[in-house]
Amino acid sequence: MSKTFILVLLILYGLGIFYVVRKPLPPGVGIAGEVRTVPAEAITFLADRTYVDAAGERHSEQQIFDEIVRMIRGAKHYVLVDMFLYNQFQGDPPELQRALAQELTAELVAAKQRNPELTIAVVSDPINTVYGGVASPEFDALRDVGIEVVVTDLTKLRDSNPIYSALWRIGPRWLGNSVGGFLPNPLTANGERVPARSWLSLLNFKANHRKLVIADEPAGVDVSGQPVVRLATLVTSANPHDGSSAHTNAAIKVSEQIWQDVFDSEAAAATWSGKSLPTADLIRRESLGDTPVQLLTEGAIRDATLALIDRAQPGDSIDIAMFYLSERSIVRGLTAASKRQVAIRLILDPNKDAFGRTKNGVPNRSVAHELLTKGSDIQIRWCDTHGEQCHTKLLLFRLGQQQVLMTGSANLTRRNINNYNLETNIVVESAVVIPAMAQAHSFFTEMWTNARGRIFTAEYEAYADDSLLKTVMYRIQEATGLSSF
Repeated sequence: MSKTFILVLLILYGLGIFYVVRKPLPPGVGIAGEVRTVPAEAITFLADRTYVDAAGERHSEQQIFDEIVRMIRGAKHYVLVDMFLYNQFQGDPPELQRALAQELTAELVAAKQRNPELTIAVVSDPINTVYGGVASPEFDALRDVGIEVVVTDLTKLRDSNPIYSALWRIGPRWLGNSVGGFLPNPLTANGERVPARSWLSLLNFKANHRKLVIADEPAGVDVSGQPVVRLATLVTSANPHDGSSAHTNAAIKVSEQIWQDVFDSEAAAATWSGKSLPTADLIRRESLGDTPVQLLTEGAIRDATLALIDRAQPGDSIDIAMFYLSERSIVRGLTAASKRQVAIRLILDPNKDAFGRTKNGVPNRSVAHELLTKGSDIQIRWCDTHGEQCHTKLLLFRLGQQQVLMTGSANLTRRNINNYNLETNIVVESAVVIPAMAQAHSFFTEMWTNARGRIFTAEYEAYADDSLLKTVMYRIQEATGLSSF
């Protein structure tokens, strides 16, 4: 093989890498929705809390899927669900807290059977079939009763792992996939075996990572006495995944206007995945208020987060509870804010528990060490996890007289907020502390202080790690996408 031929191949490979990270985004990605003003009482903060008591016994208190069940049971016309992990996959040992996948499926099937005219659609990620290598009993059960299931076409997105994906796109991608194989299932212990093609697809490390529900709820009657409804939207970090059922998570529910922006972003993804989301012909009532709320997806989440950090001045504060924190511009922004005498508190997952597997602490421990070394007024605590994960993605800002709450599906990583994964967050800003913000601050404070003798978090020293090797590993993985975060 001549040197010229090898050089041509390397050039083509390099061009392929450039293309898969820079190719045009499909419609509906990286969107900052219209700023809507809604009544403060239309916004609700919800959380799932897992902690240990003084005797070391683990407890979980959950609100998020209880509320999702209420939304589904109360809907008379329309339900749209988009969930990333929607399966019964388990590690070893299994998590027995709650069978969320079966529970959500049963609720959706029962709602459709009670009311065949109820429009229900479910959007999800191909990870739940291991990229076509196993059947999904949840998806099959939904389809059996006439519920539309849309599996997102991830090939339309940019590639977060371009060194690998540039090769995958010209080779293994075109082999397709089929149920059954000879390799172990990478996502569950003792599960069905899968083809090599499932593993090859998994290594692209990208996803429709969104987690949301839209459902109608009653809103009185119009002037003619006809019932009217409003469409409520819940955006969360929680998955209907049995192995994730004990995770700590957060959610926000908005029972007014923002549903339209969320629906539009979902409909766009469904369209370029070869499907069309059903809509509902409803008499709707939209109440105006004075609390601004806004949908943010993908790269717009990064832009809004950086703008909020940059707004922070001496005396302001930033509180963040996050599963993964690694995106370099966010790390630099927090460091700079701390040097402006902005009070910063971080609650981070120690990145040690992953469905029966033990992780090495990357990226959070390396990022925490960097922030404490380079920053000025940053305090960090770790979630004190016991098999579960601190899966929350919560940001709280006090900026002068303004209060800001942001939560949703997005970790603060390159993959999540640089237009690679699909993500959905909602941001709320107010000049007064509305009840939802008070609830979110209470949740953060409860975790930070281990209130009432319930142990949520540990001191920084419990997982402090200044390993140069891990720091180098984190920086390479974050820059290249050769990682699962």
